[in-house]
Amino acid sequence: MTQVLRARRLLTEQGWLDDHQLRVEEGVITAIEPIAAGITVRDAELLCPAYIDTHVHGGAGVDVMDDEPDALDRLAMHKAREGVAGWLPTTVTAPLKMIHRALERIAQRCHSGGPGAQVLGSYLEGPYFTPQNKGAHPPELFRELDLTELDELIAISRQTLRVVALAPEKPGALQAIRHLRQQGVRVMLGHSAASWAQTQAAFDAGANGLVHCYNGMTGLHHREPGMVGAGLTDPRAWLELIADGHHVHPAAMKLCCCCAKERLVLITDAMQAAGMPDGNYTLCGEKVDMHDGIVRTASGGLAGSTLSVDAAVRNMVELTGIAPEEAIHMASLHPARLLGIDNHVGSLAPGKRASMIALDGGLHLQQIWIQGQLLPL
Repeated sequence: MTQVLRARRLLTEQGWLDDHQLRVEEGVITAIEPIAAGITVRDAELLCPAYIDTHVHGGAGVDVMDDEPDALDRLAMHKAREGVAGWLPTTVTAPLKMIHRALERIAQRCHSGGPGAQVLGSYLEGPYFTPQNKGAHPPELFRELDLTELDELIAISRQTLRVVALAPEKPGALQAIRHLRQQGVRVMLGHSAASWAQTQAAFDAGANGLVHCYNGMTGLHHREPGMVGAGLTDPRAWLELIADGHHVHPAAMKLCCCCAKERLVLITDAMQAAGMPDGNYTLCGEKVDMHDGIVRTASGGLAGSTLSVDAAVRNMVELTGIAPEEAIHMASLHPARLLGIDNHVGSLAPGKRASMIALDGGLHLQQIWIQGQLLPL
């Protein structure tokens, strides 16, 4: 059975198409074509690729580290309501057995499927960091890099581990980066005090980019460009960005656009409190407090975000002045390219999965289809 969706404007990798329609069969896009003359009904003001959030710790009162059997289902539905069709549940620094259990649960959900946004695999954030820029991660649980341990993590994840974050100045980091890349795992650099030279060496070894650029790393200085400087200037580096206006100043967001517009990946780094009222929550086993939507540790540091992907897209347009299509690509096409899955998701094109969102003129979510299925919002 063929499904036809008509839009006033439809976004492809090449840009907007006015008054075009998309044909879907069995969850796959089969054609994109002009709407025939005389047909005035439109299913969407703007029809765009659904978003992909590669870095998610929680939301809707749920934490990825929670043991509850329905935790990932609840979180997947929460992500779908912000326009996300695919996401990476992201672990935090914790005792190794807890991380193992989380990877097992994510692998099970990844293979079995379920309601809401599709789980694309797992993202390991910690425990391979250094203390100077630890963020909310407990430094007493940081570990040294060991190839056997990394192989065990990949095996426990049933080969669904997609990204490992680590500090590039740790002993054995370059060997670990090369090893992970040989296993098909992406490597992001963060929670680190690495220099520009150490970061550059990590990119040379095959690291893919920076974890939440600017946050948890050495900043840009004119005599020591640091991790930020290396990320901004190296064309191989993908830059995760938390575009909530709190984690990164709008001017620094704009600098990212000036240097690395085609390499920006909008993430939420969302934690348990996302979509919830102000109050007390937990992250990395520690109590944190949310006030006016901003989550902080007891010492006042930022502790994850409460951002949604659709808000991140609107913020990029409003705060940096980039075009809507550029911001949408940062939340769809770019994360798909980072993960190496852009041959079947990340943009609207014949042969790709029919995961789309309908937006209004203000880029607010109206509807979402995941592999051709309309989800109630």
